[in-house]
Amino acid sequence: MAATTHTVTNQVPPLVGHDVFATDRVLSEAVERHVEPGILPVALEELGELGRAAGSAQAREWGAQANAHPPVLRTHDRYGHRVDEVEFHPSWHRLLGHAVSAGLTDAWGRPAGHVRRAAGFLVWTQAEAGHGCPLSMTHAAVPALRTDPALAAVWEPLLTSHTYVEGLRNPREKAGVLFGMGMTEKQGGTDVRSNTTRAEPLSGAGEYLLTGHKWFCSAPMSDGFLVLAQAPGGLSCFLVPRVLPDGARNVFLIQRLKDKLGNRSNASAEVEFDGTWARLVGEEGRGVRTIIEMVAATRLDCVVGSAGLMRQAVAQAVHHSAYRAAFGGPLIDKPLMRNVLADLALESEAATVLAMRLAAAYDADTEEERAFLRLALPAAKFWVTKRCTAVVGEALECLGGNGYVEESGMPRLLREAPLNSIWEGSGNVQALDVLRALQREPRALEAFLREVGQARGADHRLDAAIKGLLTELADLDGIEARARRLVERFALVLQGSLLVRWAPPEVADAFCASRLGGDGGAVFGTLPHSLDLASVVARARPSVN
Repeated sequence: MAATTHTVTNQVPPLVGHDVFATDRVLSEAVERHVEPGILPVALEELGELGRAAGSAQAREWGAQANAHPPVLRTHDRYGHRVDEVEFHPSWHRLLGHAVSAGLTDAWGRPAGHVRRAAGFLVWTQAEAGHGCPLSMTHAAVPALRTDPALAAVWEPLLTSHTYVEGLRNPREKAGVLFGMGMTEKQGGTDVRSNTTRAEPLSGAGEYLLTGHKWFCSAPMSDGFLVLAQAPGGLSCFLVPRVLPDGARNVFLIQRLKDKLGNRSNASAEVEFDGTWARLVGEEGRGVRTIIEMVAATRLDCVVGSAGLMRQAVAQAVHHSAYRAAFGGPLIDKPLMRNVLADLALESEAATVLAMRLAAAYDADTEEERAFLRLALPAAKFWVTKRCTAVVGEALECLGGNGYVEESGMPRLLREAPLNSIWEGSGNVQALDVLRALQREPRALEAFLREVGQARGADHRLDAAIKGLLTELADLDGIEARARRLVERFALVLQGSLLVRWAPPEVADAFCASRLGGDGGAVFGTLPHSLDLASVVARARPSVN
């Protein structure tokens, strides 16, 4: 029977059928800025293809299905044999396969590889963020393995392959592999030097047997893992393959999968090692130093991933407000809603510009840029990932009750938002890392100040913020207790300097006024009313074909 009590009006069309990359003006401008002209057309073409796929109804359905059907652990087969396998919904494999084929595990050997990959990661994970974890760890394993040229020669071509091969088998029989990482244990967490997993050397060069556990091991379906364990010479890094060179399964006992707040399409496991074969990576006793480059690369992905979540949330909020009418007109034209949307757009743009600048530093790979990353990366990881939850929560509210309903997709974004602040070292860890860089590596601060100094004189509020930061650094009394305040200022000054140099004047003006000049409140939507907020919102609006 047809409904006769009402007709459906004033509902917003779904945000599908658009190019997620091309309609993100901030991201596309960053790619044009950081990719050299000779390869820019190729980069834009590949990112455009990925952007159109990410904005398609098909990709959105894959993301919804992968999230709605979390992975399932199968410890034994029907006959009682241990198999320790994790089963995923087919849509998970489709998402992962598309990502690998687009080069999202391949950055270290391509021209402008980190910028191209970071842009693609920011675009594609907007379809579903959960499958970004194995992409990130596979990409990040390369620099750690390069400490051992023999291992790198075997594994790097497989890690950077554009071919996704589902299932566990001998890596020699696969055209591409995925990697995970296992560092934390139940008794220590971030304090990895308290790890108790033992590594006993065998007669073969570099071969060990591991006994112990890992409290968090994400993507346990991967082909190999970099883990930390206590060898006779101290805490060391090891490669643990799931399948041994002779084709037999390695001992990798998955005890259970974590029931997480968000990131539900990705499997995170507790695993046990009991005579597990492993290969030493780097030198004994230098495990943290060996794996630290992997950690740094995954931290960059935390920044990029948070920027992607923010962009998706803001795009949904602006799109909704453009089509939803209330009190006599579209929400987007209401001064108060426009203020909220502009404030959110500022946060999203600042996150994207910073993430892409960090990726460009990886591509440059000069001594100056490495020093810059030593300070800028943990500061960005601290700040951007923390702002993500606030941005997504406010964007959800822009949709009202519709945003609180699962079908909108906004609750999934909100559950995902805190993840990147916790993964790869939570806020305090990042703040302490900044302090270590300041104390041990003076060149890091010098490089940071040269970077922000490129915008000096362009905005008086930015100049004052830089001066205030230097004043903070001159007083080292109680520095650890002030670390969060200090790192926040590092991040805001860096974001402000980048926007002053590269963003439209109305964006830079609004950011400096509210974030650096004190002319903004503690909640979104408190920008000075005299600013050109309409232009800021229009810049953030996604267009649908």
